[in-house]
Amino acid sequence: MDNQTSMIEFRNVSKHYSADVTALRDISLTVAKGELVFLAGPSGAGKSTLMKMIAAMERPSAGQVIVNGQDISRIKPVAVPFLRRNLGLIFQQQRLLTDRSVLANVMLPLLVTGASRHQAEQRARAALDKVGLAERAEAQPLALSGGEQQRVSIARAIVNRPQVILADEPTANLDRASANKVLDTLKAFNAAGVTCLISSHDEQMLDAAARVIHLHQGQLEGAA
Repeated sequence: MDNQTSMIEFRNVSKHYSADVTALRDISLTVAKGELVFLAGPSGAGKSTLMKMIAAMERPSAGQVIVNGQDISRIKPVAVPFLRRNLGLIFQQQRLLTDRSVLANVMLPLLVTGASRHQAEQRARAALDKVGLAERAEAQPLALSGGEQQRVSIARAIVNRPQVILADEPTANLDRASANKVLDTLKAFNAAGVTCLISSHDEQMLDAAARVIHLHQGQLEGAA
């Protein structure tokens, strides 16, 4: 696949945390622009490490990570915030802030990048509307269900209008109905042209996927 159509490319990527701990081993794969891809594998398979490399949260020990034509493995620290503006990140450790409203949580990425409060509020309300939570804008995160909180996380991830959404186990600990709503929300953004990479243990979700990349002990299983 050429660089005109690929959004994410791993070229012989390995990640070693120590002489005894290897998270990824010689990974080569390509995700096309506008594609929806699921990343499957047991806990410890390397899924989170792979996603963090795309966002330059982790650097490869060997190989290249290319995102939208840019070599992330060589990116300078000063350029990382600009990279992440084009990425919508939904990671387990990025919890909603419980000391402020749902709306304020979604506004935060825009305020950090210099938007006016008026512009940030307008776009945050539009993002909440897209995930079906416009009426909960003034609520506190802890007043929402787990599924609603995850949809707020999606709204926060897409408020910058990213080209890529990275969702690490976005339906973990949710009931089936809530998980389906979260997945439907991500599929809607994908249908609008956003490239989506979603890690999941959920067999029902994986069964319905058009493309699944399987990881096991840091290695690809089958063709990527």
